[in-house]
Amino acid sequence: MLCMDRVLDVTQLSMDFGGLRAVNAVDLAIAQGQIVALIGPNGAGKTTFFNCITGIYSPTQGDIHVQFPGGCRTRLNGLKPNRVTEQGLARTFQNVRLFPSMTSLENVMIGCHCRTRAGILGAILRGPTTRREEDRIVEKSYDLLKRVGLEKFWREQAKNLPYGAQRRLEIARALATDPRLLMLDEPAAGMNPHETMELKELVQRLRQEFELTVLLIEHDMKMVMSISDRVAVMEYGKKIAEGSPAEVSADPKVITAYLGEEHGA
Repeated sequence: MLCMDRVLDVTQLSMDFGGLRAVNAVDLAIAQGQIVALIGPNGAGKTTFFNCITGIYSPTQGDIHVQFPGGCRTRLNGLKPNRVTEQGLARTFQNVRLFPSMTSLENVMIGCHCRTRAGILGAILRGPTTRREEDRIVEKSYDLLKRVGLEKFWREQAKNLPYGAQRRLEIARALATDPRLLMLDEPAAGMNPHETMELKELVQRLRQEFELTVLLIEHDMKMVMSISDRVAVMEYGKKIAEGSPAEVSADPKVITAYLGEEHGA
């Protein structure tokens, strides 16, 4: 049974770039434990919406609040991306953004840094406390590689991994920040049907294992409709529909704006 406490509460979010309104008064509430998909044609404003939530952009209008069990309600507007991550949000990007010359293990270890305690002095002196923390980071990072099926690549440079493995490595690095809300921007982009099926199963398993809430942008409608508890649809910066996969797939506005476009391609 899903807990219906809200994790993310976005109200009347708007983002302007000069005279262009890329996101227009969008509301979105996500409950604890849900997988919510955000869909829409290219240029609908989906990634801009993500960027506003994660601190890359400061929205022109609206409010973004996050709340986790046992925690207070926190307004994210104006926080820098690293501060948003500290509040329990982690994301992947539409284009793979790994450190290509670092190993898979090192890429995941970087994700742990927002939860480390050793400061500059500790890193220089490398006392017993710092060394123990470093050992814990290595163990945690390797465990996360195992969780996404990449442990055999732990010493491999990220640039040498197959594309699908790079996508999973990004998810492992996001998990290293100890998120409660995981935001995935087109995680299945460029994947073949078999890889997409494996990704869907991975996201569902990670939701259970880490008690995650998931918000994803995705164009693969088969994946969206089979994995999501709720689906929100954007077109020209506005949210035009929201509901269960069955409700959204039957909505005439959605069929015209997005699903119809795909079926007619």
